[in-house]
Amino acid sequence: MRKQRGFTLIELVLVITILGILAAFAVPRFVSLSANARTAVVNSLAGSLRSAGALAHSVSLATGAGASSSISMEGATVTMVEYYPAGTVAGIGTALADVTGFTSSYSGSTATFTPTGGGTSCQVTYTAAAANAAPTVTATVTGTGCT
Repeated sequence: MRKQRGFTLIELVLVITILGILAAFAVPRFVSLSANARTAVVNSLAGSLRSAGALAHSVSLATGAGASSSISMEGATVTMVEYYPAGTVAGIGTALADVTGFTSSYSGSTATFTPTGGGTSCQVTYTAAAANAAPTVTATVTGTGCT
């Protein structure tokens, strides 16, 4: 009787073939996950902007501050417009406090947050409140920049 010590060549070829087939199906799934994660991050920042705006609005109303005055949130001064944070660094930029992983740009009453390395088709836009209206937060998650 002869003892077998290891795998035959056919067994090794079969295992490598099966692993190759599994990898062919798994790799596209992992690539898709990164686009989904980027989309989720953008949507999460949109929710954070809404929350920061609502919290600043509540503080403004509770303290009796004027419609276009400044309030203090956790020791930071937030510039307000119509009882909501302004679309500036001193407004929503201060109320939000942490935008790690995003590039911020401010123009007039609008703040735009784009994931670092992302395109304009993957961003969040905050437009300051107008008279008798809440601010507008828009998440854009379409095109090749995000998906």
